[in-house]
Amino acid sequence: MSGIETVKRYLEPYGVADRVQEFSVSSATVELAAQALGVEPARIAKTISLQADNGCILVVAAGDAKIDNGKFKAEFHRKAKMLNAEEVLPLTGHPVGGVCPFANPNTAAVYCDVSLKRFATVFPACGTANSAIELNCEELFRYSHSLKWVDVCKNWETEGIANADAQ
Repeated sequence: MSGIETVKRYLEPYGVADRVQEFSVSSATVELAAQALGVEPARIAKTISLQADNGCILVVAAGDAKIDNGKFKAEFHRKAKMLNAEEVLPLTGHPVGGVCPFANPNTAAVYCDVSLKRFATVFPACGTANSAIELNCEELFRYSHSLKWVDVCKNWETEGIANADAQ
């Protein structure tokens, strides 16, 4: 079964599988996903895959946010280290470009970053490099089985202020 089919099956009990979108173009990066969806890049809910002792940590964050090493270490008591390309599929259940917070192995711990909360809806991937779903933050948190909201990112606060000032 393909990644998107796995995610759709995972989302069926929540009644949102029909909201999964597939694109004829790549949505593998924040910029490409934003272009495919016609939204600002910050609204892309990127899933950052990081190493953990027995699996991985998946941080779902706004597209304009970056991991803040100090905040990450304070929250998780470890240095933030990205998974390498060979680790991504076995540890997240999805290929590079399609990593998402749905239908992950039990060893993948999902956390949502507060950088997402400034948006009414956000767009996480759905297991492939050309898919997404629009969810509000409560839906994202619940459907991803997120363990908690964390504050482990930087740069998004200043981006939001800069964008607001420009309008």
